[in-house]
Amino acid sequence: MSQRVAGGERTDGRLVKIHRLKLLNFRQHADSDLVFEGGLTGIIGPNGVGKSTLLEAIAWALYGGDTARGGKDSIRFSRAPARAQVRVELEFELGGHRYRVVRGLTVAELYLDGAEQPIANSATSVGELLQRRIGMTRSEFFNTYFTGQKELAVMASLSATERAQFLSRVLGYERLRVAQELADQRRRDLRNEIAGMRSGMPDTDALAAQEAEAQGAVGGARSRLADAEIERSRVQAQLDALAPKWAEAQRQRDELQLLEADIRVTEIELSAQRRNTERLAVELQAVDEARAALAPVSAQLVPFDELGKELAQLRDLAAQDGRRQALLGQDQSMGAELAAMRTEREAIVGAPALEEQVTLDLEARRRQLESAQGNLELRRTEWVRDRQEAETRRNALRAQYAELRDQRDRLVARGEQGVCPTCQRPLLDHYRQVLDVLDNQIEAISADGMYFKSRLEQLETMPDHVAELDDDRRRLQTDVGALERRLARTQMSVHQLEHLARDVAAKEMRHEALARDIAGIPAGYDPDRHRSVESEFERLVALNTQANRLTTQVEREPALRREQDQVARSEATLAGRCDDLLSRRTALALSEEEFGLIRHQHASAATQLQAAVGATVTATNELAMAQAALERALVSRRDLDRAAERVAVLEGDRQLHDELHRAYSDLRTDLNFAMRPELSELASAFLTELTDARYTELELDDKYRIVVLEEGVPKPVISGGEEDLANLVLRLAISQMIAERAGQAFSLLVLDEVFGSLDDVRRQNVIALLRGLQDRFEQVILITHIDDVRDGLDQVMEVRVDERTGASVVQYGGVAGRELAAAVAAGHPGVIRAAQPSE
Repeated sequence: MSQRVAGGERTDGRLVKIHRLKLLNFRQHADSDLVFEGGLTGIIGPNGVGKSTLLEAIAWALYGGDTARGGKDSIRFSRAPARAQVRVELEFELGGHRYRVVRGLTVAELYLDGAEQPIANSATSVGELLQRRIGMTRSEFFNTYFTGQKELAVMASLSATERAQFLSRVLGYERLRVAQELADQRRRDLRNEIAGMRSGMPDTDALAAQEAEAQGAVGGARSRLADAEIERSRVQAQLDALAPKWAEAQRQRDELQLLEADIRVTEIELSAQRRNTERLAVELQAVDEARAALAPVSAQLVPFDELGKELAQLRDLAAQDGRRQALLGQDQSMGAELAAMRTEREAIVGAPALEEQVTLDLEARRRQLESAQGNLELRRTEWVRDRQEAETRRNALRAQYAELRDQRDRLVARGEQGVCPTCQRPLLDHYRQVLDVLDNQIEAISADGMYFKSRLEQLETMPDHVAELDDDRRRLQTDVGALERRLARTQMSVHQLEHLARDVAAKEMRHEALARDIAGIPAGYDPDRHRSVESEFERLVALNTQANRLTTQVEREPALRREQDQVARSEATLAGRCDDLLSRRTALALSEEEFGLIRHQHASAATQLQAAVGATVTATNELAMAQAALERALVSRRDLDRAAERVAVLEGDRQLHDELHRAYSDLRTDLNFAMRPELSELASAFLTELTDARYTELELDDKYRIVVLEEGVPKPVISGGEEDLANLVLRLAISQMIAERAGQAFSLLVLDEVFGSLDDVRRQNVIALLRGLQDRFEQVILITHIDDVRDGLDQVMEVRVDERTGASVVQYGGVAGRELAAAVAAGHPGVIRAAQPSE
């Protein structure tokens, strides 16, 4: 720890001095660049323009994280473009080294002594490195170097307990309170856990009773299981004795059932073979009848083959005759078409010559139409031009008449005093002469106007010779249209003549081919003979079908004879087998009554065994449940023992935290009592220096109230200025105390709105006190909205809001600023500029 500052001496520890602060899109500051000098610097401006934002920017640059009000989302300038960069750059001096920290929303860099490469390049590493170099946390740094708004007189309005808590919080003793709260929270948690465990622990007597009951249940279950096992063994022996007799009875019963089934199957098969014998006899009789009927039918079928060949020839001739008739119809139709086409060709054979003549007539008529069209357009143009010219002249005369009439009316109204329309001089004696001239002009214009009016009326309708030319043009247009339509029809006839020639030639070739096809078809078809052969052949087909059926029946006779012999042998075999099965069934000695008795005895023994096995299973289950209940009782006993051990451990931990809580209270009390003399000593040193030893002693009483002593005697009443002085030296003593404990030299002091509601005299007193500390503080920064204090400052910065951009602007101001204007213009390093946002 550095040595305590006394008098005007400054330690050689790590001095802190701010050189430059640059803000880009930070809060209200779109682009501000501030360079700080030593001495007393004032930052002046109305409330809400961004003065305290400068202190916030310093804290954010050094410590980052959540030091900015509202978090990262509200840091960017509200009127900045989307994705606009946010950056704060701070240059400061610490322990003989110059640091430059650049911090954005997601990045941070720290440079040492003007180096180009950073010594830390992440938000976390920069904050941790600066905290180690400065040797203070954020709260310690601000409580040391920064005094917030109205903090000078804050203790005066607090109670004794609140003043003690305020000093503890400023000096860092608040961490003891936090630790004590953690200990108290742990103590409450332990109490709750102990209470919860005790409420969940079972009653010891109830647990012992439960264990004894479980032991008795296990003994009873074991006894019942032994009895059930004895009964099951007895019934099992009885069932085993009946087993051979029951097995033999079942064997004989099964054999009897098999014999009954075989007898039924054999009788069914024997019945089937007897039915087959009867069927075969019937079928063989039918074969004899078919053989007798086949002879007369075969005699009638002798001419069947020859008649079939003749019918095939007649059918072929019928098909050829049908084709002949179809071709004859086509030949007749094609002849008629050829005759019609030849007639049509003769009708339009003169179309080519007629096309040439119509074309010549059409060209002549078109030339006549073009000539008539030209003459008509020429005459119509002359008529329209004459009418437009007459109308133009008439309109001009109307305007001239109106103008002359107006001049005459004005001249008559003014009389001889009127002015000449040409030279604008009074007429006097020339009045009558000028009036006569105007009358003559008006009369001449009226005559001309009447002529052109009459001329327009004449030209209103189309002249006769132009109408005649228009009629000729229409007639010629009609003639040309008629000739064009006639030419189109003639040209169509020419094309049709060419097509007809080709079609006639093609049809003539097809007609000749058709005649050749008709000539090539054979003749000799007799329809009557065809119908007779068809009728006879159909009759013989039916007889042939009957003969085939009878032949098939006769041909089956050998197979039926063989099947009859086989059925006779099978019937004899099945009859012998049936007799054998009946003899074996009669030989079996077991009756149905004997089998029923044995089955009843065996079923009764099996039922008793099943009941004995069920009783054994029930007894086994009861034993398992009793053993499980006993095990649960034993587990509950072990859990109770472990819970009791855990409660004992927790009780010891609770007692330890009770003692720790009392120790923290005692430690805070001791520190608070030790703090008062130390603060009094430091404040007395500042008070002696600032009052030129008028007051040399200041102390805090047991209620942490400020008491100023004069020659060792407390002053019960002090003036307003003395109160401001006492508050200031107490705040300086607190900052000095924090700085010493952090190993820092107390060289920087920042006061934010410390004037509160002080009047002008007290404000000047505070300024004088601050100036008296310049040999101790190398750099004092004062932030205020009061403009009257600027004359007492070494350097003044004015903060205002640009209404056009909405951004805060920092400028020089005050006497000290005007004195530095020349240095600023010459490029002095202590320049403060306020740049507008980039457009």
